Amino acid sequence: MKDNTPMNKPSHWLDRPPNHRKLWIGFWLVLAATVAAQWWWPVYGHFSVESFFGFNALYGFGVCALMIGVAKGAALWLKRPDTYYDDTHD
Repeated sequence: MKDNTPMNKPSHWLDRPPNHRKLWIGFWLVLAATVAAQWWWPVYGHFSVESFFGFNALYGFGVCALMIGVAKGAALWLKRPDTYYDDTHD
């Protein structure tokens, strides 16, 4: 009979360290391909800044970083103490 304890459970392919480097390379290649696509399909925006090469990638990165910062700030403001759900407080 097979033992399914956490120590013997097979890991997911995303959790295996040899695949981490492959995933990062794949992510960077997809990012480079989407930015390079502007050479063949130019972007025409409402404002002049939107037509700069790679603007959409930089804007997306900036907005994503801002969302993470806001979420971290909200977590600091909304967090509860570790003992919040304990039965010891009345």
